Amino acid sequence: MKEQSAPVRLWTTDFILLMLCNFLLFLQLHMIVSPLPSYVQDRFHANAFQVSLFTCLFALSAIVARLFSAKALEKGFRNAMIYIGLSVALLATLGYYFAAGIAVLLLLRMVFGVGFGLSSTAFPTMASDIVPVKRMGEGMGYFGLSTSLAMSMGPIIGVTLLQGAGFVTLMLSTAGVIAVIYPLSYSLTRKKVAKKKTPQAISMQPSHQEQATRDVASVSGAKPGSKEKAPFNRKLILPSVLNGLLSITYGGLVGFIVLYGKEAHLANPALFFLFNALAVLIVRPFAGRIYDSKGPKALLIPGAICIALGLVTLSWATTMPILFVAAFIYGIGYGSMQSSIQTWMIQVVAPAQRGMANGMFLNTLDFGIATGALLLGAIASLTSYTEMYRYSVLFMALFLLIYLIQGKRSGSFQIETHPLLSHTHITATDSAASHDTNDVQVAPDKRN
Repeated sequence: MKEQSAPVRLWTTDFILLMLCNFLLFLQLHMIVSPLPSYVQDRFHANAFQVSLFTCLFALSAIVARLFSAKALEKGFRNAMIYIGLSVALLATLGYYFAAGIAVLLLLRMVFGVGFGLSSTAFPTMASDIVPVKRMGEGMGYFGLSTSLAMSMGPIIGVTLLQGAGFVTLMLSTAGVIAVIYPLSYSLTRKKVAKKKTPQAISMQPSHQEQATRDVASVSGAKPGSKEKAPFNRKLILPSVLNGLLSITYGGLVGFIVLYGKEAHLANPALFFLFNALAVLIVRPFAGRIYDSKGPKALLIPGAICIALGLVTLSWATTMPILFVAAFIYGIGYGSMQSSIQTWMIQVVAPAQRGMANGMFLNTLDFGIATGALLLGAIASLTSYTEMYRYSVLFMALFLLIYLIQGKRSGSFQIETHPLLSHTHITATDSAASHDTNDVQVAPDKRN
């Protein structure tokens, strides 16, 4: 008779708190990212290239900071990264009040980027550590929803505050959101960061442990039992490149949607992000389950097509209803693709390297947004914002080309899960025979 252990739960208190903290962290970021170009242009009479620098330099400083935060997470300095990062971001935000010129404001954005980069890696890494392996796509899909919603709601709130109450109110509101994260994260950070045991030690019999060790050695290139540092996992390269291309298109939205609205005479272009958020809310729960059952191909190809259609529709938007349609189509694509790429990157590395994988995901996200702001800003200065959005479709065409060529070259679009994960949480169906003969106790993957 099979023994049953405690159900594998997804919606734990810690998971919900992590989602909330991550949501607020990205919300305060995007409350200022979208309205800032309009503010800089109106106050300092900046051109499109100068405006793009505010997004670009912020993103690059966040990337540099994450190079250190990922290593710090592996060494157990999680709490320090969270609180130092939040404090730096808070002080930089309050410093906007004293910025009397473009140079000072740019410097403060770079300082803010360092703070954001240090803190933003911790929450998704903590989430990926507590999500059940067999529900990784679903769990990280829900967690990624906190990022996507923040990226969609933040610009609406920020633009509304800037237009209705002014930049100082926007700055103080953003600082207030950062301050709220401190008490919410306390119950998460007070728990001791324990050294991770490999999943085999908990859920596998000795023969499986030995096999997993050999598999890890073959993947990493390190000798079994040695303390040699594993080399960079090359399986992260493809999803990182794809994430960067996807993020370039989003960089054009957060950086220039308000300025495009002025050019196209749209009443409230920031509402684009509201309908984008609605689409993300609808598609994300289904996307996670599709990923778990069919893999990334079922989401990335149709998602890229939706992104391209959304951008083309946006470039022809002369009325608010057309803008809403464009936002909804774009949101369906973005909502299904972003979490799929993040889950993909988490699944191909060992549990101890999730901080590094999440860091790469966020770095390529920021790098793509920075590149999009810089490159598309240059295109807009030479042509128009309408033409800029049409040119941005080319990045989705390149996305599909790279993904299809790589899939055909490898002979499969299925990802290879890291051995430490493929040996864990064995389902009852897959291991029924071995359970009877080898006394392996298997917990059913009961959903909550």
